[in-house]
Amino acid sequence: MNKKAAQELYNLELPDKHGPFHIIGDVHGCFGELMALLGQLHYKVNFLEAEQRYIVEAPANCTAVFVGDLVDRGPDSPEVLRLVMDMAEQGIAYCVSGNHDDKLYRMLIGRNVKIRHGLELTVEQLKRYDSTFHKRIVNFLSSLPHHIILDEGRLVVAHAGLEERLHGRNTRGVRELCLYGPTTGETDEKGLPIRLDWAADYCGKAIVVYGHTPVHEPHWRNNTINIDTGCVFGGRLTCLTYPDHVVTSVDSFDTYAESVRPFIRYHHHH
Repeated sequence: MNKKAAQELYNLELPDKHGPFHIIGDVHGCFGELMALLGQLHYKVNFLEAEQRYIVEAPANCTAVFVGDLVDRGPDSPEVLRLVMDMAEQGIAYCVSGNHDDKLYRMLIGRNVKIRHGLELTVEQLKRYDSTFHKRIVNFLSSLPHHIILDEGRLVVAHAGLEERLHGRNTRGVRELCLYGPTTGETDEKGLPIRLDWAADYCGKAIVVYGHTPVHEPHWRNNTINIDTGCVFGGRLTCLTYPDHVVTSVDSFDTYAESVRPFIRYHHHH
């Protein structure tokens, strides 16, 4: 992708796209669960053995939108990438970068990153794939925007969410927030960054759909919803259909990794 196209992607307002969108939470290499979820949503997926690619037919006018963290910790990150890349090429999927996708990208281009938090599994899984596939991943990951704006500003998708005043902004700081979420700069007793609850104060008109931190149940807080239900940790893989706000989930087939952070439970009154 050329530089100009990449820049335009970063201000990814897609005015022609009003939905419906199937926004899918953190996949983390859970390929089987992703196939099951797409099946429930009436996507038809065929694998062409000869061409080693997926041909995907979306239900009428629907587009899938992935909140990032396609890779790491789970059993088959390369096939998740292949499927999402093929869907993106066929014009039926968008994807924003998650922190895990970004780290894999940095590793593949030779940056010095710590191979942990499930990246070691992705590295192992990728050994079976040729350099052409590796290059394809690098190109794809380098093109991913940190957030996208859909339905004429009514919907924003970012891996860790994004406060309203920063929607549509493309700076290094905004990118960091989209990938990691706001933190206090301190770490907890497990050495993990202490994350701030940006959604508690959100009062924007745009709906913000995000993932990054596993929750037991997705629920609406001030026009925001976290749909990472921790599939790789034995939870579920969740999709939010927009604009009709239907939640569709499939249970994880297995517990592939132990979560260091506890899943967040929001206490709310029914």
